[in-house]
Amino acid sequence: MDRPNSALLVIDVQNDVVADAFDREAVIDNINTLVGQARQEGAPVIWVQHDDADLPAETDGWQIVPELEPAPDETIIRKSLRSSFDNTPLDEHLVKLDVGRLVVTGAQTDFCVRWTLHGALERGYDTVLAADGHTTDRESPAPMPNGEQLIAHTNSVWASQAKDQETSVQRTEDIRF
Repeated sequence: MDRPNSALLVIDVQNDVVADAFDREAVIDNINTLVGQARQEGAPVIWVQHDDADLPAETDGWQIVPELEPAPDETIIRKSLRSSFDNTPLDEHLVKLDVGRLVVTGAQTDFCVRWTLHGALERGYDTVLAADGHTTDRESPAPMPNGEQLIAHTNSVWASQAKDQETSVQRTEDIRF
């Protein structure tokens, strides 16, 4: 892809989505660090908010957590499917911004984060998954892995997901825009 810019994508860090998230406070702190860095370096910050029958729009549970605050000029993409790309204007917005590389953070690791990462690859984006900037529920239904295990698994496999694009997993302190 011949688009030189990077953007930070913050997926579904909403009150009800992260209410019982693994390492919630640390992950939100890391996302805040990345938001500040992206703003300082002039990279767009794009927020994604999920809504559906279980998470109705405009409710308290639907709101982005109070620890994170989108700036008035930052884009908020609303979605109702797992991928932030499906049935949303995200791709068109990134094209307008000349973005070819996404730094991905948010929740839930095993659903919306993974689906968005794969959606980015399908569309030709390079991706950086913030190793310490995504989370999911602490506990999963038996016999599924718990949140910590799901996050570790996603981090361990993401860097080798593509041949034609760059995929990497980096800690917050190593990410640059």
